Amino acid sequence: MTAWQKTGRIESAMIVLKSETEIAMMKESGHRVGRILSELREMIKPGVETKELDRYAELRTLELRAIPAFKGYNGYPASLCVSINEEIVHGIPSSRRLKEGDVVSLDFGVIYNGFYGDAAITVPVGQVSEEARRLMDVAEKSFYRGLEQLKENNHLSDVSAVIQAEVEKAGFSVIRDFVGHGIGRELHEGPQIPNFGLPGHGPKLKKGMTLAIEPMIAAGSFEVEILDDNWTAVTRDRSLAAHFEHSVALTDTGVEILTADSQEWRP
Repeated sequence: MTAWQKTGRIESAMIVLKSETEIAMMKESGHRVGRILSELREMIKPGVETKELDRYAELRTLELRAIPAFKGYNGYPASLCVSINEEIVHGIPSSRRLKEGDVVSLDFGVIYNGFYGDAAITVPVGQVSEEARRLMDVAEKSFYRGLEQLKENNHLSDVSAVIQAEVEKAGFSVIRDFVGHGIGRELHEGPQIPNFGLPGHGPKLKKGMTLAIEPMIAAGSFEVEILDDNWTAVTRDRSLAAHFEHSVALTDTGVEILTADSQEWRP
């Protein structure tokens, strides 16, 4: 779940470095997130009600002895964020049914043994337009380009700058109202991680940092509106949006993705 820059939804502004043991514990949480998102991806098809996806995510979380991270967080009413087409983030599941050609972003997190995992994917519903397919691909590609900058002694904004460059090179825009964040024993820890900016600024990257990096991009303008439910964020021009996120750790051996659906881990 994204941190909203304008309201500063960060429980702690402090950057908390994690030990190897703590990172291993975060992987246990992260693997659950990755597995459930993979299962949700397989459920995406025309006619599915978004509340069915939420119900599945919550029950599956409980089966895996974890706690849904988002439900009740600052009053959010569901376990899963489901954002469709022009919805960027924080879409609330409902009786709305997915339609052929939609793109749907699934943002999901759990708490396991006191640590959070948080990730997001954007998935096509049946056959989608070429623009939609390219938008989803660029959101994911920009994440991995940003990951290449996650090296000790680089600056945090080196990650941000590369993400922005990749997105704008493709002719799309980076959402500015929402940012990634640190993660650990809190869902939102410091630092905030914009997906735009100049390189060489912000804190230096250090071993033990655990971060939720999450490009949110739009086919049109980056300007945002919040709907009357006070949660769902949409593009002001109603252009398509896409969101891609993993929780990651900076370790002795480089960057590790904590929320991958590891083939070595099965519940």
